Amino acid sequence: MAEKQTTPHGGKNVLGGPLAPCCTSPVTGYYRDGFCHTGKGDAGVHTICAEMTEEFLVFSRSRGNDLSTPVPEFEFPGLKPGDRWCLCAPRWKEAYDAGMAPRVLLEACHMSSLEFASLEELREFAIEE
Repeated sequence: MAEKQTTPHGGKNVLGGPLAPCCTSPVTGYYRDGFCHTGKGDAGVHTICAEMTEEFLVFSRSRGNDLSTPVPEFEFPGLKPGDRWCLCAPRWKEAYDAGMAPRVLLEACHMSSLEFASLEELREFAIEE
């Protein structure tokens, strides 16, 4: 059995294990390396690996962040339902509070996410793989 790839940055996930990749098609992450790790310059804290839904994409657009429209100059392909993406932790929590949160891949959510959402909240939306 092949071992899962983990972040080259040594980050930990919300479960305390090594940070797993979120998505490479489209390539996500603040650093566009497929991982939801964070660092200096990531003011949005892009640490929650979420699976997009139409409802969440509409919600995010209504809050001023259109995730559906491509923005090539920022290497952003535009998202569709089913895509996985490293979301800003405060936006995910806002969606959670509004009843619009997308599902998350816990192994790929950086531990910094816990500054915005509890592990219990994230577990409610966990993707089983």
